[in-house]
Amino acid sequence: MKKLIALLLTVGVFTSCKTDKKETMPQEEDQIVEVFPDISPDIEEHAVIYEANIRQYSPEGTFDAFTKDIPVLKDLGVKIIWVMPINKISEVKRKATGDTFTSDIEDEEERKKYLGSYYSVSDYRSINPEFGTLEDFQELVDTAHENGIYVIVDWVPNHTGWDHPWITEHPEYYTQNEAGEIIDPINPDTGESWGWTDVADLNYDNQDMRNAMIADMKYWVEDVNIDGYRMDVAHKVPVDFFKRAIDTLKSVKPVFMLAEAEQPDLLQNGFDMHYGWEAHHIFNDIAKGHKTVKALDDYLVKIDSTLQNDDIYMYFVTNHDENSWAGTLKERMPENKEIFTALSYTIPGMPLIYSGQEYDMEHRLKFFEKDSIPKTKGDYFELLKKLGNLKNNNTALNGGKQAASYQRFNADNDKVLVFKREKAGDEIVFIGNFTSEPQNITPEITGDFNDYISNQPMKLEGVEMVLQPWEYKILVK
Repeated sequence: MKKLIALLLTVGVFTSCKTDKKETMPQEEDQIVEVFPDISPDIEEHAVIYEANIRQYSPEGTFDAFTKDIPVLKDLGVKIIWVMPINKISEVKRKATGDTFTSDIEDEEERKKYLGSYYSVSDYRSINPEFGTLEDFQELVDTAHENGIYVIVDWVPNHTGWDHPWITEHPEYYTQNEAGEIIDPINPDTGESWGWTDVADLNYDNQDMRNAMIADMKYWVEDVNIDGYRMDVAHKVPVDFFKRAIDTLKSVKPVFMLAEAEQPDLLQNGFDMHYGWEAHHIFNDIAKGHKTVKALDDYLVKIDSTLQNDDIYMYFVTNHDENSWAGTLKERMPENKEIFTALSYTIPGMPLIYSGQEYDMEHRLKFFEKDSIPKTKGDYFELLKKLGNLKNNNTALNGGKQAASYQRFNADNDKVLVFKREKAGDEIVFIGNFTSEPQNITPEITGDFNDYISNQPMKLEGVEMVLQPWEYKILVK
């Protein structure tokens, strides 16, 4: 944290800072006041982001239970916490399973098990009582800031739950069919429902709805001091809305904006980072032996030519959707999650940790019911801790708006990935075997390095080396 000495004669400088609503003015000339700095591109360069699933993070499923573990996340190098939706969940058409509602369940005790989808919001300014109170959430934000961590909140701009006040007060805020009935979101390619029947589709042709949405977003930044948003299904909302919304938020203070999309024009209109969905699918395909490193090479060349230099990708091996619906890391990457995790930290971008990933979680978290993650630290936790430390402190892994260089070597080998990254005198070399068979390789890079994972010296001198299946090395100079 920055320490500012607030002098009474220069108090105007101090009061212009909008970082902490609870901060009080110093009363004496030499009083030192700790001020949490606004998020900035410098922070984004070396950040690790953590997705917090409050419901499933602990047996209690509360903000308080999560807040007490924020220092653990700091040890993992986390600089940004993305909290999944915190708002009250709709009671009307509440999902019990993928295709049934709680209202379909006759047994009252059985019905209570189903808590609904976080993404069916009944009031954008409310707190889900399942998690605690507004004061509890404020404590989470304050504690994160005290640990040098920023907090962004998952926002659902495409739709609301069926008991949101707008449903009755402003039906014109919603998409309606020819009979004037509010409808759930429709797939524009087929004209059929996506199956998101627990939510009502918002009408972005209505400017009053846009104004109300922006006002609700501004509330959390201005009154609770959050640091930005992760925008759910951002690709289904007009880009011009986001441009205006983000400009409005940035009039309050700098914010960090993550789009659940892989869409360059969102990055050109206010977003700082979007998903590396294509890279994630390439990771999965290489892990299964369906693709080679060439697919990743082609992808990195493509995005280098189509994106702007200040665009940031979020890379991940799992998240809430992947874990619950596509499978655990044990299912998708049973023998090789470590090498793909290391890759997500070392290529240009920002790595994501999902709740439970740090504890090597081996089960799919329930989506509509209460569940819980393990809390036993093991080798994978230590790997994430080590990678987080390197990401935080070595400029050769900078991955934000002023990312370190990326140079591919031994590009004729589609089984082994070798690249070097450099910035400000720091240099890192990644060498990895992305197959289930041993591979011989003579790296084109030479020099004296330290193997970061084993903490052993290593010399590259044009001599052939053997990499075991899925073996990788991160060499630091």
